[in-house]
Formats: sequence, structure tokens, C-alpha cells
Amino acid sequence: MVKIVECIPNISEGRRTEVVEKILDEVRQAAGVTLLDYSSNADHNRTVISMIGEPGNVLEAAWRLIVKAAELIDLDQHQGEHPRMGATDVVPFVPVRGMTMEECVDLAKTLGERVGRELSIPVYLYEKAATRAERRNLADVRRGQYEGLKESIKTPERTPDYGPGVLGKAGATAIGARPPLVAFNVNLGTTNLEIGKAIARGIRGSSGGFVNVKALGIDLSEQGMVQISMNMVDTQGTPLYRALEFIKTEAAHYGVPIVGSEIVGLVPLDAMLDAATYYLKLHDFSSEQILEKRVFGF
Repeated sequence: MVKIVECIPNISEGRRTEVVEKILDEVRQAAGVTLLDYSSNADHNRTVISMIGEPGNVLEAAWRLIVKAAELIDLDQHQGEHPRMGATDVVPFVPVRGMTMEECVDLAKTLGERVGRELSIPVYLYEKAATRAERRNLADVRRGQYEGLKESIKTPERTPDYGPGVLGKAGATAIGARPPLVAFNVNLGTTNLEIGKAIARGIRGSSGGFVNVKALGIDLSEQGMVQISMNMVDTQGTPLYRALEFIKTEAAHYGVPIVGSEIVGLVPLDAMLDAATYYLKLHDFSSEQILEKRVFGF
């Protein structure tokens, strides 16, 4: 069986289209790799890229992308609503077919060592590849962002897994291995960021909400709204519709409407079928029957 792995690099650029395209070209030109999807957000000033292929080919494409991003993105000049610490901020490997999580961990370590050695970019291993328990959670790894890490990287607890203990303009990169997750954002019809932060605090697992949800309240100033930006790390444990319904209820408490939602990158089919089953009240149908009956066409 051919082994297939997905890689989802996040780069700290979502406004300069010409820069994003040059970085994407590194993936497009990589042999044996398919660019599945990419999504840029100007408020976040971030682009999420999804690519897939055999492990060695994806590893090389990820390396080339990191090299190009380091060349074109200066974190000293970067501003955006999404937390970040590097030009290539995060690079997760996800097993798709014939791959174990341990093999994805090996890819993360191989790439991290090369990035640290050849590019002198500090690398932190996270999630399943983490070398310390306190580095499993990406939010903990990225604490303080680029500006704060300039000083904290000098402390023993923030020593990178690979590369130097000092930041250049490309910042630091988190490289890891993890199961699939869904980036799911819900937009609120308000400019009051405190409401967004309160709702995000209520839904995220680290502050007592849903254990499978990571969430931030983000100001989308250019669009005149506030966003609940979420990473759904297990859509079977916490379905998309459950997160949406929670946010809807909390927003109503503040007299705020839901004005839109979006998925960034790819989403498992089952997660969408679960949402269709819930909202169309088709609980007596299996996923296969829902597809056969073309529920999405009703």
C-alpha cells in the first residue's frame, strides 16, 4: 500500500497575494505532491495550506515552503489578529493512508532538525511529536508570540528542540504530528471584542468548555465584526453543530446575532454529514442513506 500523508503549513502572510503565490509555487512545483487547498485571511494575516502525497515528497515540499517563507516574510513587520511566532508558524503532519502517527512524528523530527540546522530557525516540536508535556498544546508553545519569544527563548524552559536560542526575522516554527482537526470560525454581528472573548472562553476546553475545542475571540476590524476562531480537534467528540449551537446561545445572551461561519481548509465528510443529520432532523438515516438521498440538494 502506498503511504499518504497530509501536511498543513500555516504561514504568517494573508494580505500580499504575490508573496503567498510565490510560497504556494514551492508546493505546486514539488514532485509527487498535490496542493489540496489554501485559504488566506487579511485580518488574521495568515494563510493555511493543505498538501498531500507520499511522505518523502511532502517532506521536501514542506522544506521548500519554509525556505521561501523565511526569505519573503519578515516578522518584525508582521501584524495580524491571529497568534503567530514564525514566518512559517506551524507545520503539522497528519496520517492519511498506510501511515502511523509515529511515522508522522519521525517526519516532524526530520524536518525540524533540518530547519534548525540549515536555516538557523528555532523549532519546537508539538502535539504527538512533543518532547515535553508542556509543549503538546500549540497555544503553550506559541505563548508570548514572536515579540515575547525574543526574550523568553533565552530561558531554559523555552530552549528550542532544534536550532539556535535566538530569533531572526523568520521567527520560530512549531512542527508536529496530530490527528485531523477542523478550523471552524463563527462570525458575530458586533464590534465588541470583549463579547467574543467571553464566548471563546466559555467554549474552549482549557477554560472549562468543550474538551475538544480550542477557541479565541478575534477582532475582524476590516469587516466590522468579531470572530470566534476555533480548532475542533475531535469532531466526533464535539460535532461542529454543537459548537455552533453553543455560540448561538451565548451570543443571544448578549443580544448579538450570528452573521456567518466558515471552515478553513479541509473537513472530514462525516463531520458535514453529522451537521446535515442534526439540522435536517434525519436521525433515522445512516450517512450512506443521506448521501444517496442527496440531502444537500433538498
